[in-house]
Amino acid sequence: MLPAGTVRTIADHFAGLLAAVPDPGERRTISTMAEWWSIEVLHGEFSAFRWQEQHDSALIEAALTNGAVDGSWHADHWGVVFEICFENEERWERFRSLPAVRAALDGVPDPVNGLLVYRGRGGGAGARKPRQPKPAPSASAVSLPEPQVAPHLDLTGISPLDPVRAGTAGGSGS
Repeated sequence: MLPAGTVRTIADHFAGLLAAVPDPGERRTISTMAEWWSIEVLHGEFSAFRWQEQHDSALIEAALTNGAVDGSWHADHWGVVFEICFENEERWERFRSLPAVRAALDGVPDPVNGLLVYRGRGGGAGARKPRQPKPAPSASAVSLPEPQVAPHLDLTGISPLDPVRAGTAGGSGS
């Protein structure tokens, strides 16, 4: 209740609220934004599940002691994914350069084709499947020869050879 004799307009009422609203022309940014990173390990000479059992404690400890704000493991028939969320890219780079992390990544079951490290959550667009190899560019393809039409022989228009003239029926041939 307002004291008697006080007049308050709608503008007065909203003046305090509008002071807290930022100017629409003023640029606002979020100073920190968490970034997800994924380490996918595919089966190779040995199981990716065994690799996870050997290295998960060291990777989790390294992530927590270097500023990870979230993380999780996922397993599928093709291998495992370790998803980690850091406040910024610098913390990720620090985690990634730790000797324990480098040793774990050097020890994956398939060091040539079985390790994917990338920004974002595992599996790309929601499907937790490894990336399929792209087909070779068309420049490396060899064209196949065109199929040849089988020769068509019309045997109805000719008659068998005369055995005497052909020299096969005991004749002299001359």
